[in-house]
Amino acid sequence: MRESIDENRQLLTRVEPLEGESISHFLGRFRREKGNKFSAPSGLGNVAGLGVVLARWEKFYFNPFPTHQELDALATVVELDAERLRQMLPPEDVEMKHSPIRLCGACYAQSVCHKIEWQFKKTVGCVGEARRRHRHQLRLLSKCPVCEKPFPVPALWVDGMCNRCFTPFAEMAQYQKHY
Repeated sequence: MRESIDENRQLLTRVEPLEGESISHFLGRFRREKGNKFSAPSGLGNVAGLGVVLARWEKFYFNPFPTHQELDALATVVELDAERLRQMLPPEDVEMKHSPIRLCGACYAQSVCHKIEWQFKKTVGCVGEARRRHRHQLRLLSKCPVCEKPFPVPALWVDGMCNRCFTPFAEMAQYQKHY
C-alpha cells in the first residue's frame, strides 16, 4: 500500500490552503487542481486509504470526528502538515450546520474561499476579518440572492459564482443585511 501512495503522490500537484478555508473548499480545490483531477471525493479518499470518509467531510459531517491517523493519511497525500488540515476543521466542541451552506459575499471578495466558521451553528453573521478589528457585520447568505438557488457544498464551488444565474459570490455582499 505504501508504494501505491508514494507513486500516486508523485503525480499530484500541491495546493496551498487559504486562511480560514474550510476542509470542504480545500478538498474541492485540491481534487480539481491541474494534474490531480479527482472527479469525486472517493478517488482522493482511496489514494489516502480513507475510502469514502472524505465525502462526509466535504458535507461537514464530522461524526465521528477525524482522527489523527486519518488526518496524517490525508496530509501525506496532499503534502501538508496534519495540523494545517486540522485548522480547516471546526473545533471538536462546536456544532456544525450541515445545510444550508452559508456565505459572506464581502469576505469572499477579500479571500476567494468558503470559511469554516460560516457553518458553525452559532454563527449568524460575518465573523471574517474579526482578527483585524474589522467586521462586515453582515448576515450570512444561505442561497443566491438573485435566483434563490441554495449554495452547493463548497467542494463544488468551481468559479466562485452561482451555478444557476452566474452571479459572482463577491457581488452578493450588496444583498446582505446588516445585523
